[in-house]
Amino acid sequence: MATPARTPRLRAWLLEGIPDRAKQQQPPVVAAHEGRSWWRVMCLTGLDYFSTLGYQPGIAALAAGLLSPLATVVLVLLTLFGALPVYRRVAEESPHGEGSIAMLERLLSFWKGKLFVLTLLGFAATDFLITITLSAADATAHLVENPHLTSALHGHEVLITLILIALLGTVFLKGFSEAIGLAVVLVGVYLALNAVVMVTGVWQVVTGPQVVTDWSQALTTQHGNVFMMIAIALLVFPKLALGLSGFETGVAVMPHVKGDPGDTEEDPAGRVRGTKKLLTTAAVIMSVFLICSSLVTTLLIPPDAFKAGGPANGRALAYLAHEYLGSVFGTVYDVSTILILWFAGSSAMAGLLNLMPRYLPRYGMAPHWARAVRPMVIVFTLVAFLVTWIFDADVDAQGGAYATGVLVLITSAAVAVTLAARRAGERGWTAGFGVISAVFVYTTAANVVERPDGVKIGACFIAGIMGLSLLSRLARVFELRVTHVELDDMARRFVRDTASRTIRFVANEPDRRDAAEYREKVHQIRADNDVPASDDLVFVEVTVLDPSEFESNLRVRGEVLHGRYRVLTMESPTVPNALAALLLHVRDTTGRRPHIYFEWTEGNPMANFLRFFLFGQGEVAPVTREVLREAEPDRSRRPHVHAG
Repeated sequence: MATPARTPRLRAWLLEGIPDRAKQQQPPVVAAHEGRSWWRVMCLTGLDYFSTLGYQPGIAALAAGLLSPLATVVLVLLTLFGALPVYRRVAEESPHGEGSIAMLERLLSFWKGKLFVLTLLGFAATDFLITITLSAADATAHLVENPHLTSALHGHEVLITLILIALLGTVFLKGFSEAIGLAVVLVGVYLALNAVVMVTGVWQVVTGPQVVTDWSQALTTQHGNVFMMIAIALLVFPKLALGLSGFETGVAVMPHVKGDPGDTEEDPAGRVRGTKKLLTTAAVIMSVFLICSSLVTTLLIPPDAFKAGGPANGRALAYLAHEYLGSVFGTVYDVSTILILWFAGSSAMAGLLNLMPRYLPRYGMAPHWARAVRPMVIVFTLVAFLVTWIFDADVDAQGGAYATGVLVLITSAAVAVTLAARRAGERGWTAGFGVISAVFVYTTAANVVERPDGVKIGACFIAGIMGLSLLSRLARVFELRVTHVELDDMARRFVRDTASRTIRFVANEPDRRDAAEYREKVHQIRADNDVPASDDLVFVEVTVLDPSEFESNLRVRGEVLHGRYRVLTMESPTVPNALAALLLHVRDTTGRRPHIYFEWTEGNPMANFLRFFLFGQGEVAPVTREVLREAEPDRSRRPHVHAG
C-alpha cells in the first residue's frame, strides 16, 4: 500500500531542480563579483589537470620510450604557446563558462550548426566520461599495486573501479554543492608530495654517475644524431596529449571565479582577468611537473616496468615514491593519488552536468528530465560502468580515447578563436591562432592515425548522442515549444475587439501580401466553412526563422493592410507551434475558445511531416490540432481547428 505514495516522492526527488518552463531559456544569474579567489578555483580545475600526473608519465614512457623527456618538452611548448593563448582568448569570448562550443554555435546556424555542436558534444562526452573511468581505473591501479594490498586486491580491478565510480555517482545524487574547499586540500597535498618525489628523483639522476650517461648512449644508439631525435620527438609528441587536459574545465569553472566589485554580467572584466591567471598558473605548474616527471621516470625506471602488468604501469611516480622514499611515504603518496584521481571524476561529472543540459533539452533532443541533475548522474554513471567493463579497467587502453576527446576540444577552441579574431579584424592574432590551429589539427590527426580506437570510441559517443537526440526530437515533435507569448498594442486591440463575438483566425501563408491575396482568402474561408459575412476574420501569418531551434519566445505584432485586413504576424521556428501557442494565449486572456481556419496542404502526408520536422512547415492544420491536443487534454477547453 505504501508503494504508490513512495513513487511520487521518488520522482520529485529525482526531478528536483528542473526550472520553470518560462525560465528554461535563461541561465541562472550570478553576481559577477561573487565567487572564490582564482587560485582556489584553480584547484578545482586541478582535480582534472594535475591528477593526470598519476598516469601521464607512464603513458608517455610507453608512447615515446627514451625520447619521452624531449617529446614532453615539445608538449610543454605547445601548452604554453598554443593551448594557453587559445583558452585565454576563449575566456574573453565566453566569460560565463560556455566555452568554445558556444563560440562555434554562434558562428553556425540551422541544422548544420546543431549537428556540428552534437558532434563536439560527442567528443566532449568522450573526454569527460573517459576522465571518470580512466581516473578511477588509475586510482585502482595505485590501490592494487600498493605492496601492502597487492595480494588481497589483485584480480579485482574492474570491481574496485566500478565501486569507485558508484561512490562518485552517490556523491552527486546526494548533492554536490561546494567542492572547492576539498579540492584545495587534495591538490595542495598532492602537488607537495609530487614535488618531494621529483626532487628526490632529480637528486638520484644528478648523483647517479651512470644514469644520464646510460640514457644518452641509449638515445644515440637508437636514434643517431640530435636532429633525428628532435624530428622523431616532433612526430611522437601527439601520443603525450593527455598532458593537455584541463583547459576546457578551466573555462567551465569561470563562474566560480571572483571578479571585481565593479563587474557586471555584461562586462565581468575582473572574472576574465582572474581566469587568465588561473589558466596561466596551472599551465606553468603543470609544465614544470611534466618535464620533471618525464625525466625522472624515463631515467630511473626500467622500461619493462612500464609495460602492462609491470609495477610502474599507470603509476610511474608512485613506483619511484616506494623505491626511493620507503613504504610509508609511498603509501601516503598512494592514498593522496587515489583520492585526487577519484575526485578528478567529480570535475568531469560537473562538466558533463554543465554541458549536456545546456544544449540537448534546448534543441529538443533530450527529454525534460535531462535538465535535472540526479537522472543525468544516473545515466552518466551507468555509461561509465559500461566503458569500464568494455576496457576492463585498463588505463593504457583508455588513453587513446581520452587523448582524442581532449585534442578535438582544444582544436575546436583554436578554430573558434581564429574565427573570432578574424571577425574582429585582428590580422596578427588571426595569423597566430591560425598557426596554432594548424598545429592542433596535425596533433589530432597524428593521434587518430596512431590510435584510431580513440576516434572510434568518440564516434560511438557521437552516434549515441545523435541517435538519442533524433528519437527525442521525434518523441517531442508535437510538444508545445513556446515558453512565452507577448502581443504588441495593435495585436492586443485586435483580440480585444473580437473577444465580444466569436474569435476567428485565418492561417495564411504570406505570398504577395496584396489586397487580392487577402480578398480571395476571405472569400474561400467563408465559402468553405459557412462563416457569416458579419463575423470578423483576423489573419495570422508565421515566418519561419531557424527551424532547427526547439523552444522560443513568441512576439506577435498587429498591422492593418490595405485599409481593411487585420493581420497578426509572428516569427517562430515552426508554424504549427506558433499558431497553437497564440490560440491558447488568446483563450487564457479572453476566456473564449478561438477558432482557426486552414486550407488542406497538397502532397504526400509523410513528405509534409518531414517538411514540418526539418523545416517547421508542411501539413500545418493536423499538426496544429495535435499540438493543441497534447497541450490541452480537456476537449471542452481546446481551441477549435477547421480545415477545408
